[in-house]
Amino acid sequence: MTEKQTIDEPKLSPEEQEILEKYDAESRFRTFSGKKLPLLVSLLAIGLSLYHLYTSYFGTPLTLQHRSLHVAVILALVFFLYPPFKKANRKSVPLYDWLCVLLALSTTIYFFVDYAGIVHRGGIPNTYDLLFGVILVILILEAARRVTGWALPLLAVLFFIYGLFGRELSGIWRHRGYGWDELINFMYVTTEGVYGTAIGVSATYIFLFILFGAFLSKSGMGQFFNDMALAIAGQTKGGPAKVSVIASGFLGSINGAAIANVVTTGSFTIPLMKKIGYHRNFAGAVEAAASVGGQILPPIMGAAAFIMAEILGIPYSQIALAALLPALLFYLAIIVQIHLRATKLGLKGISKENLPQVMDVLKERGHLLIPLFFLLYMLFFSGRTIIYSAFLTIIVTVFVAMFRKTTRMTIRDLLDALEQGARNAIGVAVACACVGIIVGVATMTGFGLKLANGIVMLGGESLFLTLFFTMIACIILGMGLPSIPTYIITATMAAPALVTLGIEPLVAHLFVFYFGLFANITPPVALAAFAAAGISGGDQMKTGFISMKLAIAGFIVPYMFVYNEALLLLNTTFIEGALVVVTSITGVVMLGAAAEGYLFTKIPLFLRILLFGGALLFMNPNLVQDLMGFAIIGFVLLYQWWRGKKQAVASETVSL
Repeated sequence: MTEKQTIDEPKLSPEEQEILEKYDAESRFRTFSGKKLPLLVSLLAIGLSLYHLYTSYFGTPLTLQHRSLHVAVILALVFFLYPPFKKANRKSVPLYDWLCVLLALSTTIYFFVDYAGIVHRGGIPNTYDLLFGVILVILILEAARRVTGWALPLLAVLFFIYGLFGRELSGIWRHRGYGWDELINFMYVTTEGVYGTAIGVSATYIFLFILFGAFLSKSGMGQFFNDMALAIAGQTKGGPAKVSVIASGFLGSINGAAIANVVTTGSFTIPLMKKIGYHRNFAGAVEAAASVGGQILPPIMGAAAFIMAEILGIPYSQIALAALLPALLFYLAIIVQIHLRATKLGLKGISKENLPQVMDVLKERGHLLIPLFFLLYMLFFSGRTIIYSAFLTIIVTVFVAMFRKTTRMTIRDLLDALEQGARNAIGVAVACACVGIIVGVATMTGFGLKLANGIVMLGGESLFLTLFFTMIACIILGMGLPSIPTYIITATMAAPALVTLGIEPLVAHLFVFYFGLFANITPPVALAAFAAAGISGGDQMKTGFISMKLAIAGFIVPYMFVYNEALLLLNTTFIEGALVVVTSITGVVMLGAAAEGYLFTKIPLFLRILLFGGALLFMNPNLVQDLMGFAIIGFVLLYQWWRGKKQAVASETVSL
């Protein structure tokens, strides 16, 4: 295969598909034999997508009815598409899964049939309320096990047990205790349990933006990002690695699926990185770090920003603007390390004749940027709701794609996008429903407040120690859970600990979100890095640790914006914001150089440590610390100049 051929849109090989399924449970779909069953599943998925498009324009039914319908159809799709075990038959749907489908649909039918009675009873459940509530909870736990693995449903079960038997505990964790009927009723017929905020956001914003991503994919946006990244960065030092960062960042922001991003984008960027001379462990680590970071990158942030906006009750635009600079700093740190390693190893880019030209790429697919610019306008300037903005953007995407034959979508493409959008939403929706059980119990028992107080006590009211213990809790939780449920749980239980110390709620929520997300590249359970190692042929643990090093800014920047809110462009003037941009960029470049151990020449260990310390000085806005940081930079640069001059003299002497 030539370099030119690698520019084509990647098709997963059987080996790559196996890697994806190994590390991403959401991709383990059934592949049916025959035509009737696939048609039924397609109609159900397309119907769900059309329902959400309809309600985004004309309005949703009553809250509980809308959310219950969303959950029920998602559950039905789970039991159609996901086998109960890895080695189960994937060609047909067994009788027990058909029964689960019918039971799942019955939970929403009951809401529509007896909604008046449910409201009239006012929280005093009858037998049918409890029966359908039990059915719903059991189905959600099983669906979550199939789609996300064991960790999330087991955590939900532990919380449910805590709700039942918390009265038997002692100390701060004790509560008055609840009966199973109280818990089931709270989960099923209120908007605080399964049908709480998490599933509410899933049934509105998240589904529509995942559907938007499916339409973008069908129009060829993924190919556009890949080609544009190649055209911009492919010829530079270490070009393929920079292409990986750019393409994975853009795609990750839209789809929010880190592991799937690693496999799809990495299937052509990782071989290119290895071909120009990067070690296989480093090549895999670049793809893993870049793919994970997509969820902190506006405008879409993998849908997490919409959940954050709903929880905090603030405009989405405020979150996106606050998250922009830290995300750019994260990617800058990766690119700095990539560039320095390429310089150190003498690596070249891809030859110009084997790369697309920027103007050619823009001419062929540049019009696909119009929906993204339209979305930004709708979200930031139109004053319309997020749901309506997403609906119109999907329509604009279909219309704009018609401008050129290569991007035009046929009726079949439109139906595929509707189906794929629903399929892609399954993982998030199931996780949100299961998280509803956890958050519901935490709300009833006051567990979240107790945990927040425990973290503060453990930190001894020291801000740094509280941040550190919160970081550890988020990383541990994130190792076993998908990023969105991790954020929801940590936002409920860990972020309040930071708020009690006077940190702005938005700052606290971004802090816990970062560390829950980067658990994907934190050994010993670094699933994104492990998936990348499967493609590169590298060592899993080494790839994970290199991913952490590349993503070092992701572990430092959250501390920076806690100590310096101006980094999020909060409560700051233009001059202060500009100064923060300069110092933070300087600090991130220092971090990259310290991590790589190279700037213009090799940096000795003692100077790497000094450079790292200098970068940390830029964490807290202080003129003295900034001057000390710049002094350290000046010293390192002077040493680099002196050493380079000494080496040049020695080289001339040898040549003579």
